Amino acid sequence: MHSPVGGQGLNTGVQDAVNLGWKLAQVVKGISPETLLDTYHSERHPVAARVLRNTMAQVALLRPDERTKAVRDNIAELLAMDEPRKRFAAMMSGLDIQYDLGEGHALLGRRMPDLDLVATNGPRRVFTLLHDARPVLINFGERGAFDVTQWAGRVQSIDTEYTGTWELPALGVVPPPAAVLVRPDGYVAWVGDATGVGLVDALTTWFGPPAAGGD
Repeated sequence: MHSPVGGQGLNTGVQDAVNLGWKLAQVVKGISPETLLDTYHSERHPVAARVLRNTMAQVALLRPDERTKAVRDNIAELLAMDEPRKRFAAMMSGLDIQYDLGEGHALLGRRMPDLDLVATNGPRRVFTLLHDARPVLINFGERGAFDVTQWAGRVQSIDTEYTGTWELPALGVVPPPAAVLVRPDGYVAWVGDATGVGLVDALTTWFGPPAAGGD
């Protein structure tokens, strides 16, 4: 059995760096308090613990005895099925990670899919909006429904459309959201509707308090 431990470790290391990087930048710039850095441990420590657990399991499967070979054969049969294979691939790639950001839509705390969006200025991919390491509020509903001028310079806002299927690794198809707030690391910090309930709290928690008249 080929071991993907190295690839999983690399994915974890990259996500660790990105998770800490944008938070550290905000603290250094005085945008957010130092308590924001505490979320690095709460979010990434469980991920690292799972990688270690997976590593121990994979090392155990390398034993040459007949009992371990029987376990390997059973696992190989499971991975020949679509659902177990998809779940295992999502776990090994880190695409099934969900940070505990409270109850809500299935997207909350998960990595935002890299969708093909239709914006007023033409087609855009979600991840191109994150190239400047700035969060983005993506509105799929009524244009101009959200006002984030008090976070101007810190948070982007875009009105757009997406007509495709919302499908997440390991979960499958989920209900389409009306709007999402995506952190610089690609994870969804808020999911809501045109009422904007909870949006100000999410913006303040992750990107600092509002500034009168904008930044």
